[in-house]
Amino acid sequence: MAPAPLVVVADPIDPTAIEALRAGPCRVVDASGAPAELGRHLAEAWGLVVRSRTKVTAELLAQAPQLSLVARAGVGLDNVDVAAARARGIRVVNTPQSATVSVAELTIAFYLLLVRDLLPSIGATRAGRWERSTRGHELAGRTVGFVGYGRIAREVARRLGPFGVRTIAYDPYVKESGDATELRELDALLAEADIVSVHAALTPENRHLLDARAIARMRPGAYLVNVARGALVDEAAVAEALRSGHLAGAALDVFEHEPPTDSPVLADPHVVPTPHLGASTEEGQRRAGRDVVAEVLRALGEGAAARAPAGAGVP
Repeated sequence: MAPAPLVVVADPIDPTAIEALRAGPCRVVDASGAPAELGRHLAEAWGLVVRSRTKVTAELLAQAPQLSLVARAGVGLDNVDVAAARARGIRVVNTPQSATVSVAELTIAFYLLLVRDLLPSIGATRAGRWERSTRGHELAGRTVGFVGYGRIAREVARRLGPFGVRTIAYDPYVKESGDATELRELDALLAEADIVSVHAALTPENRHLLDARAIARMRPGAYLVNVARGALVDEAAVAEALRSGHLAGAALDVFEHEPPTDSPVLADPHVVPTPHLGASTEEGQRRAGRDVVAEVLRALGEGAAARAPAGAGVP
């Protein structure tokens, strides 16, 4: 009798998800604690579970001749060579809904930090200074412009309603918003929005979508927020716009190179930088683990049905 398919978990996922996977019709190797040893488990692997740390390259796939499934516990697939996987007939799945609430809440937190200009006050209070001068603005009455209007941007827009915020969006794949958000062309959005909020998927065509030219079209004193992918934004152009005063501030959860040791934006006091933690809440990671295991178990069930001999299960 052939052994059960082997699923290798390369990156940490929620422990309850590992337990659910172990209860399924498969063998499980949790290699997340020893990434240097991942290679020795791949020769026999039927499935591979990753988050962001493991880069599923063509070279890694070549070490896994029996691989049928790559499952990413997260939204994007930019750490997976999808073309190489599909050329091998390897199915690639992810968990697009798991991070929606976590990233939406972080996005709104960024808006409030920027518009209220809270960073200087936080720093002054920590340093023992009691600086109570009037500064910052209200979020109410502002216009937020979404670059990309998918699941997360829509959740942000829904949550902005009670703040009295107007929302507009640019997304070439969306013909009707289906809600109160008004659609715009990119240049029009940049000129109109008080906050430009980036939520687009990264493709080879839209790298540095917000470059120096696009940033120059933003309203003077506007804010830029990126919670999508770092390469969508030209960080050098952002740094220059902040130095010149054209932008009032920026919040970046993602960077073109991570960790961003050489990014020119890090030294600017008007930048809120965070280490790509939009999805990194306990609730979000529980959902990601639950959803990715559900995808693996679904694929295992389909594979078992395909492998069953003709007439199997028929009385």
